[in-house]
Amino acid sequence: MSAWQKAVPSLDKPIEVRRLLARRLAELEQTPQALAEAAEVPTEYIDDLIAGNRPPPMPRRSDLYNRMASFLKVALSDLDACAAFERGDPSGSKPRTPRPAIRNVLLDLCDPETAQQLEARRAKHGPAELVGVIQRVLGVVQREVRRSLADRVGLRLQAQHSGKTYEAARLEVLEFLDTTAATLTAAEVSKFVQPRIARWDIDIDTGVLRVVMQGQEPADSRKPRPSSRGSGDRA
Repeated sequence: MSAWQKAVPSLDKPIEVRRLLARRLAELEQTPQALAEAAEVPTEYIDDLIAGNRPPPMPRRSDLYNRMASFLKVALSDLDACAAFERGDPSGSKPRTPRPAIRNVLLDLCDPETAQQLEARRAKHGPAELVGVIQRVLGVVQREVRRSLADRVGLRLQAQHSGKTYEAARLEVLEFLDTTAATLTAAEVSKFVQPRIARWDIDIDTGVLRVVMQGQEPADSRKPRPSSRGSGDRA
């Protein structure tokens, strides 16, 4: 029987992603390296997923599960369900704000008056509102960055320029697409956020978010803005 014919029926209930990957690789008589090549990621990444050394990426954030599902001959909905099952529902967990240094960088990109209001509300009511706003701003950047996955030539040139393999450069993008306000790193802010966002603002009363991307800002508004926080800012 060919590998194409060995399609698995839809799962009755979700299981851990690593178990599904390992099972299908065995059934198809394929290797983690072959799956990595199909997904265009380093083999070590697939090894870590199967070993349980890293959580599965969140569903519908990138093309990763599409590629995996095609190679493993499983329904994309099954992979998404397994990932959602394993990642759990974050809505019931306590909001985690970004580290102070990262939060400050993101607030420095915000309208100063709005940033002061958000910080005051965080101090009075807790971090949930600010975390939600930052997640929305991050989502705008992630949607922009996701487009780079379709530009394989551009991504290869970036990899060559930075001395990385194409797979390693692609994995950096995939990991950024999987990050949240709580897990955002300084390196991701420097590489993905700051080069793309000129400034952002939100109407606290209505929740309307406005993000101005680099290149969209009027020339007379590009001069440096004063920090919206005092030097004594603390987490």
